[in-house]
Amino acid sequence: MTLPDTKSPTAAGSGGNAPCGAVLVCGGGVAGIQASLDLSAAGFRVYLVEESPTIGGGMARLDKTFPTGDCATCIISPKLVECMRDYNVEVMTMADVASLEGEPGRFTAEVRKRPRGVIPSRCTGCGDCWEACPVRNVAQPTPAFRPSERLAADDAAWIDGILDRYRGDPGPLIPILQDVSDDRRYLPRPVLEHVSERLGIPMVEILRVASFYNAFSLEPVGRHVVEVCLGTACFVRGSGLLMERLEGEIGVRMGGTDPQGRFTLRSVRCIGCCALAPAMRIGGITFGKVRLDGVAEILERFQ
Repeated sequence: MTLPDTKSPTAAGSGGNAPCGAVLVCGGGVAGIQASLDLSAAGFRVYLVEESPTIGGGMARLDKTFPTGDCATCIISPKLVECMRDYNVEVMTMADVASLEGEPGRFTAEVRKRPRGVIPSRCTGCGDCWEACPVRNVAQPTPAFRPSERLAADDAAWIDGILDRYRGDPGPLIPILQDVSDDRRYLPRPVLEHVSERLGIPMVEILRVASFYNAFSLEPVGRHVVEVCLGTACFVRGSGLLMERLEGEIGVRMGGTDPQGRFTLRSVRCIGCCALAPAMRIGGITFGKVRLDGVAEILERFQ
């Protein structure tokens, strides 16, 4: 469509080269809205062209504005209402400026409007049409689950025995994971995929449960878990140095397991014995007031 040359009252009768009264504003953000309102107040006919379905721009997605912290919605909402009610402003959404010809003071613009797919006068913005649209909502079937690795026959028989034990029980996933963790000291991915395939539970759901509880680990865990308290009292009394000494003695960094599968080194925030700081715990046994030169002797007790 080509925008009409609507002359303002002040421009009428001032000659053929006088500026026309119609003004084109590109962009329906808060700046474009305010410019349209100001031009309308000055007596110009305003065409506000916006490429998106609605005006408001990025400010409509903000919560607060910097630096005053004012509510963005409170700022822009009155301007939106004022703009839509202004008879001198014609809002053209889903539209682009296709061409612009002429000279300063007398331009002719061609605006191309894209179809909205709805009747604007009847649209309430409920969004039901978006949900029901057969063009946008193309069905995306989930690909069939394929295990990354097949279990060995012995492992398959072992996990099938656990699954059969909980057959018919409601919510058997966590007890099954506990049995696997007790036997293997961690949750191997091939085993989890086998459980997913047998129970029909999506793998993402199993991983969500397995990664939520501290009792489960997706990495191999040593025979003995060494936990160093890094709470305030222990840290002030040197548990940071104690952790460094353990890393040197065991040969792994915090969170790791030694190649022999003997120790897994972890940190905890508090083990509830601040009077014994610095403290650590191995296999449920707590050691308090640990001296750095006594670390090796303590580790020797656990083979």
